[in-house]
Amino acid sequence: MSKVINHSIDKSKVLVTGLTGFVGSNLKEYLNNDYEVIGVSRKKTLDLITYNDLNVELLNKSKAFIHLAGKAHDLKNTANDEEYFEVNTELTKKIFDTFLNSNCEIFIYMSSVKAVADEIEGELLEDYKPSPVTVYGKSKLAAENYILSKKVSDNKRVFILRPCMIHGPNNKGNLNLLYSFVSKGIPYPFGKYENKRSFLSIHNLSFVIQQLIQNTDISSGVYNVSDDKPISTTDLVKIIGQSIDRRVSILNIPKFLIGILAKLGDVFPSPINSEKLQKLTDNYIVSNTKLKQAMAKDLPLSTMEGITLTIKSFNK
Repeated sequence: MSKVINHSIDKSKVLVTGLTGFVGSNLKEYLNNDYEVIGVSRKKTLDLITYNDLNVELLNKSKAFIHLAGKAHDLKNTANDEEYFEVNTELTKKIFDTFLNSNCEIFIYMSSVKAVADEIEGELLEDYKPSPVTVYGKSKLAAENYILSKKVSDNKRVFILRPCMIHGPNNKGNLNLLYSFVSKGIPYPFGKYENKRSFLSIHNLSFVIQQLIQNTDISSGVYNVSDDKPISTTDLVKIIGQSIDRRVSILNIPKFLIGILAKLGDVFPSPINSEKLQKLTDNYIVSNTKLKQAMAKDLPLSTMEGITLTIKSFNK
């Protein structure tokens, strides 16, 4: 979706870690009309400054600091625990302390619903008592707790965002796996599973971050971020089929057989393992009610519109 460019806006600096990643690159494109977006990275390039270069003077000239960088959940389980806490927790502490000592007005930390729970009964609200299972989730929660423990001056606003599964053009994730099933004409084998899962379009996430920067009526706090409507994975497969004009075949294979195949996938190379099966077939509904009430605005894309845009980008 295109945006109206207002040339009368005096551009302000926005610092972003993880600018070259999927979320960061999309966010930069979204914010570029209104702000000068500056990347902060471990390695210095012509376009990025390093964490060591990050100082109060630079933050004093910046309106917002958006901390996206982090150690992602390792599906292959090759990372050690120290890595997660070093990147996701200790680096966040260092950056946040610098922010607190500056005149920068807004800090946005990209956490995750995994900082709360891997499985949810009912609907995930912001007041759900966190009990993360993975080291990834625990390291994200530790960073959240540090941020929330600090006193913040009245002229600053601090946001902790907990997104669910983010998708968009060129993103690699579970939508690619489902797209592969459908585009190759492979029947979807999990028809026996009835579930509801929340998703998040990168366009909607970028819109939310823009609103947090621009709307001073939005108070500091922890906010879940998701598209409005959760959908079943079976319905998701049907949307993929409609998006690329392919007929979809749904198989109702008994769950115990699927479970055996998933366990084999934990040991041998396979498109499906236990973790991927859980992500595809479990319930995980995330409420965005608190965020939408705070913004007093609707999200630009519906769940179906966002997924359709993503899938069409794969097809190209």
